[in-house]
Amino acid sequence: MLTIASFMSKILSAGYRVPLQNLTGDLGFYIYQQVYPLLGMMIILALYGFPSAISTLVAEQKDQHSRLSLLSFYIPVFVILLGISGGLAALIWMSAPWITSFISDGTLESAYRIVAMACLFIPAIAVLRGSFQGLYVMHPVAYSQIGEQLFRVFIIIYVAYAVSEGRFSTEAIGEAGAYAAIIGAVVAFVILFIYFIRIKPFTLRTYDIPWKKYLVTIVSLGIVASLNHMILLVLQLADVFTLVPSLLKGGFAPLTAMEQKGIFDRGQPLIQVGTVIGSSFALAFIPATSLIKVVEESSNTYRHIRHAFSFSFYLAAGATIGLFVIFPEVNTLLYKNTLGTDSLRILSIAILLSSLCITATSILQGLNDYKWSALFIVLAFIIKLFGNMLLVPFLGITGSAIATVISLLVLAIAVMKQLNVRLRAIKLFSSIKSRAVIGAASGMIVYLTIIRLLIPFNVMNRLQLLIYVLFLASSGAAIYFILLLRLRAFSDEQLSTLPFGHQLMKWNKGRDNNGE
Repeated sequence: MLTIASFMSKILSAGYRVPLQNLTGDLGFYIYQQVYPLLGMMIILALYGFPSAISTLVAEQKDQHSRLSLLSFYIPVFVILLGISGGLAALIWMSAPWITSFISDGTLESAYRIVAMACLFIPAIAVLRGSFQGLYVMHPVAYSQIGEQLFRVFIIIYVAYAVSEGRFSTEAIGEAGAYAAIIGAVVAFVILFIYFIRIKPFTLRTYDIPWKKYLVTIVSLGIVASLNHMILLVLQLADVFTLVPSLLKGGFAPLTAMEQKGIFDRGQPLIQVGTVIGSSFALAFIPATSLIKVVEESSNTYRHIRHAFSFSFYLAAGATIGLFVIFPEVNTLLYKNTLGTDSLRILSIAILLSSLCITATSILQGLNDYKWSALFIVLAFIIKLFGNMLLVPFLGITGSAIATVISLLVLAIAVMKQLNVRLRAIKLFSSIKSRAVIGAASGMIVYLTIIRLLIPFNVMNRLQLLIYVLFLASSGAAIYFILLLRLRAFSDEQLSTLPFGHQLMKWNKGRDNNGE
């Protein structure tokens, strides 16, 4: 249930930005995307980072005490989180004038200060979510996650519509995003609190408070571990600080530079959806409990991990190549023109790289290896910063796309090398059939190219283009998957986990019994 809620939230988070851009234009999209990375990081801390840390503490406390103490667990953990969130809020509030000066846009100062206020809602939500997760009561967590996203998306789209109608200025969309996050947080808290009162998962009895244990776990697991979910957001944050200033150095006028960043940010929802497809399903191949014993070098567990990597690679490679080919049609369908298509095609390579990065870092975290993966993500952020500053003045947003790809490539190599260090006999890509991937990708490219030559899209209205793009995407994906099957890319074990797996295995001829 939690997986479904998370998947729905990610799709909602990616999907609403298309109507947002359509209603407010590239300038409005730029304004929102200058605020969103900070908001997104806070949402991840409240959704994944801190709740994961708290659920770990809950499991430990349950082993020592029959029930969690309101005075010895909930309130101390809340106080620690309030201190961390309050410090973060103060930092953003005081830095708002400097940030807006650095990015050459003073109109965003109030939006950043509203973001700072939103930080203060993290502790209550995280404590409740984490305690429910630790107690294996997942319904409140899932409902709060969906409720929060629905309200947040509704408010943003409503304000975007009001902007398009002329009732608000374009600058209002940045503040609206921050206010929407606060209202979404209130909705999530109300849902969680109702369940908390109804279930009463606490006692009034007290016991010694292990402050140091609470603090270390929350910082190490809550902040460091959540970086895994922030890979794309971290790179977007680098764009917030350096993309527009670098475009200005390259000779762009201020308004044009802002619109160019809005065009570049068109690729973010598509990368997010592609990465969800490429990584979320792949991780389902790795039983969570098996990672605890993976250091024993169980060949069965190693096989699960290799299958996860190969499946992630197949899905993400197909999504990347398919999107690369039909990007002019997708760009026109979603954003009404083909501006930035060449740059965004380069950026689409991030789907493959980020999928592999997220899969690898998730496995590392399953092995309690947080520090190295966090360090590598920080390194990717630094590479992206300097890449923007070096490349964007000469290449425009194409330089930013190249910087993103380079930073993710370095991150992918680093996390996979670290995984090989932890699991010396893992042979990560031994399950990938490179000839099958090349054959399937080539077949899909030829098919899509022929269809695009036979049916030009520039004479279609938007409804016709929607049908056309859906046809291209679905038929191209079908061709790619069928060719992978015919070229025996999948093992029987992999196919058995899919819907209609037994029927698919009939296509997978010539395999041996153990699926290797």
